[in-house]
Amino acid sequence: MEMTPDTDLVLELPSDVQAIERAVEYVLRRCSRTLEDDHRLHLHFRVGLTEALSNAMLYGNSEDPDKRVRVEVCLEETCVTVRVHDEGAGFDPSRLPDPTAPSNLEKPGGRGIFLMKQLLDEVRFNERGNCVTLVLHRGQRELGGGAEA
Repeated sequence: MEMTPDTDLVLELPSDVQAIERAVEYVLRRCSRTLEDDHRLHLHFRVGLTEALSNAMLYGNSEDPDKRVRVEVCLEETCVTVRVHDEGAGFDPSRLPDPTAPSNLEKPGGRGIFLMKQLLDEVRFNERGNCVTLVLHRGQRELGGGAEA
């Protein structure tokens, strides 16, 4: 497994939702060394990473046991960046319906990405739509909308 110079941790996970909790706990332990006093890491980042992993496994890889999810974590003094890649065809995040619109309140879908955008400082998708980048800055806001590029 090749690591880029700015990557501190790389995980390859099976497309099995039972692997999510253990992977998230492991990443949080590693990130705690950098952002040990940031309580948003233990709530906001945990929820965002859990949602990204479950989306990659359930929707991106369609729960295919032969497909993997790659997690790349970059730890910096001021932030944690994680990229979650799946082996699926990808999707266009701009086509997701707004889960807060009255006509969508009863419909499933889009809530995980909505949560990621609310809890994290940045949420970006690659052009193909099979990789999401999540960024949590140290000492930033409590809640709001994460920036999207």
